[in-house]
Amino acid sequence: MTSFPWLTVLWAVPMVGAVVVMLLPAAQRTLAKAVTLAVSVAVLAVAAVVAVGFDPAGEQYQFVESYRWIPSFGTGYILGVDGIALALVALTAVLVPLLILAGWNDARDQTSWGGRSTHIYFALTLAVEGMVLISLVSLDILLFYVFFEAMLIPMYFLIGGFGGAERSKAAVKFLLYNLFGGLIMLAAVIGLYVATARSDAFAEGTFDFRAIVAAVTGGQFTLNPVVMHLLFGGFMFAFAVKAPLWPLHRWLPDAAVEATPASAVLTMAIMDKVGTFGMIRYCLPLFGDSAAFFRPLIITLAVIGIVYGAIVAIGQTDVMRLIAYTSISHFGFIILGIFVMTSQGQAGSTLYMVNHGISTAALFLIAGFLVSRRGSRLISAYGGVQKVAPVLAGTFLVAGLATLSLPGLAPFISEFLVLIGTFTRFPVLGVVAASALVLSAIYILWMYQRMMTGPAPLELADGERRLRDLVPREIAVVAPLLVLLLVLGIYPKPALDVIDPAVSHTLTTINQTDPAPRVAEGPVR
Repeated sequence: MTSFPWLTVLWAVPMVGAVVVMLLPAAQRTLAKAVTLAVSVAVLAVAAVVAVGFDPAGEQYQFVESYRWIPSFGTGYILGVDGIALALVALTAVLVPLLILAGWNDARDQTSWGGRSTHIYFALTLAVEGMVLISLVSLDILLFYVFFEAMLIPMYFLIGGFGGAERSKAAVKFLLYNLFGGLIMLAAVIGLYVATARSDAFAEGTFDFRAIVAAVTGGQFTLNPVVMHLLFGGFMFAFAVKAPLWPLHRWLPDAAVEATPASAVLTMAIMDKVGTFGMIRYCLPLFGDSAAFFRPLIITLAVIGIVYGAIVAIGQTDVMRLIAYTSISHFGFIILGIFVMTSQGQAGSTLYMVNHGISTAALFLIAGFLVSRRGSRLISAYGGVQKVAPVLAGTFLVAGLATLSLPGLAPFISEFLVLIGTFTRFPVLGVVAASALVLSAIYILWMYQRMMTGPAPLELADGERRLRDLVPREIAVVAPLLVLLLVLGIYPKPALDVIDPAVSHTLTTINQTDPAPRVAEGPVR
């Protein structure tokens, strides 16, 4: 099985699918949607093959493909998947078909698109999926960087071409923030290549991630501390913008609100995870000493982001903007778990990436279904929805409870692991981060109370204009997400069995071990 290029097929299928969709006749809008959905299901099938064939007890990187690409630059077409990447590959493959169904009617023909808005919208979605997937499985740093930056282009057009009245402004903001981060990273990528070219550990400069990490771990490749800090800063800055980490988060709320709900979820639940993935994949193994040096600063910013996102969410009057700010808080938890450098923290962080993607997708899409019916994002425009649309209100409640990490739903165990991992090393920051549990209960339950309970506005209660409940297509989107929230909340072991070995390898590479339990001394009674 491993001799077949499954990982190439994984990312190439959506890229080829995007081209096919674009080549369909302009009048064949329904066919364009059907082909897009079929392609995304095919990607899910390939991801399932990779997941089934992956051996958690086997080699760290599996399904490896390695070919010479640009020998003069020391770069190759090298792909491989470990437990951390596999978790995010599975998340991407599962979510995209659901997002295509959710956005089935989002594309509207506009003059600027020449009557091909449906084709462009769905082709861009597939292009983002393909670029995210190759970023996750790349084991060559230059190859990773190329697609890390390239995914901004289709996402820019998805945000700027479809959505709200201020979508163009939001798209430019998104692009400028992320391009600036990418330019800083490019300097660091080149700097790392120059450093390997000057090192006796390599015959020539290289971008081979595995070779560089092996040389770092074995002590053959060392850097001046100042140079290492600069290179780490270049990588970390780009990932912190993409994630986003406070205070580099300003682009996210506007992009999430102005994009279509499906495109917003594609950004927050899938594309942004490449940022946190990059932190644990590249920042720690390549620059372990620098990561430890800057750890206090990064986890402090993460904790600020956790509390800031939750507090600002409480004050929002726009339901979509409220959910966007909850994601800033959740990304703070993910980054905190990575940089406390404990096995519980990093395993919880990786699982959190998956669980946040599922819970945010559920909450944001259900809110989007509601907004599309009412035509307003204002929380004050709603009330009593559970009386006229009980299924919509009920699914919204479950998704909201998952977002506040209710025990029994998937985000709880990941948030619990992050907090446990934080308490073992930084108990004070752990206490501050835990305060977000109370804050999240406030913004979710208060939002639900204002929107779903109480008397319904006249225009909702009017039989002529009664708010519709979820239709079968929308239920087909929401039901799998809620099932996953329940299954991973009750039985997360299969996911953790895949993630834990990769986390252990990362901690071993950077010479970090879990703190010994502290036992209070005192007289035995």
